[in-house]
Amino acid sequence: MPKKIKTPETTGHEWDGIKEYNNPLPLWWLWIFALSVVFAIGYAIYFPAVPPLGQKAISYSGWTQYKMLEDEVSTGMKVRAPYEEKLKGLPLQAIQSNPDLHTYAVAAGKSAYALHCAQCHGAGGGGAKGYPNHLDDEWIWGGSLDDIIYTIRHGIRDTTDPETRDMGAMMAYGEDGLLDADQIKDVVYYLKILANPHVPGNEATERGKVVFAENCASCHMEDGSGNRELGAPPLDNAIWLYGGDTKTLFETLNKGRAGMMPAYGHRLTEEEIRKLALYVHSLGGGE
Repeated sequence: MPKKIKTPETTGHEWDGIKEYNNPLPLWWLWIFALSVVFAIGYAIYFPAVPPLGQKAISYSGWTQYKMLEDEVSTGMKVRAPYEEKLKGLPLQAIQSNPDLHTYAVAAGKSAYALHCAQCHGAGGGGAKGYPNHLDDEWIWGGSLDDIIYTIRHGIRDTTDPETRDMGAMMAYGEDGLLDADQIKDVVYYLKILANPHVPGNEATERGKVVFAENCASCHMEDGSGNRELGAPPLDNAIWLYGGDTKTLFETLNKGRAGMMPAYGHRLTEEEIRKLALYVHSLGGGE
């Protein structure tokens, strides 16, 4: 005998012959929903949830994210205080010779680097086109701690600082009509063998050598070793600030270069500058 199928209960509503079944939600689901509502109300009362207009959120517990942040900052300042006190006025060489102080100063400098320098020089200091690499020992203005501090404090060609390093801007030899296109090409070919001595020269490179001696050696030196006093980078290696391919070299000679770095003397405290210099110096290329 076939099993009798129970006719489902309906709500009594019917439209065009379509009946609405009466399928109430399970009791356990209703209890969970009610408890969730109660929990949400209790949570909103105990923890800050809805702040008054224009004010910080208040709560029964007294806990706020603002207070948590203030407590964490306060704890951090208490931990840093002894180190900061020892660093004040201490010569940089003395900091370097003290492992604990040096470790702290470098860590603090790393934070400052991430905030002020990484946007141009990269998070790890690897540099980019037009922004020097801090991981190697190629320094345009010098890589000693004193040199690095001066550069950070006064910047490069920053017109807001009267003591900025304002020399070393490269002339636009092509656009200013100082050299014609053929001469620029010859210099580019000469620079190629200057940076790569194993590459054989030719007539073009010999002509370029003469043009280089007459126009470039006064800044970059006759052997291409560069001049830090003028901010003229070395040209006798394969490290290029803007790129060493033929197209980029031609562009550099034709249009010139005049990179700029902001002066941080009015943005950072002296201690912050010192810690930042110690971090940059520790990256591997410091002298």
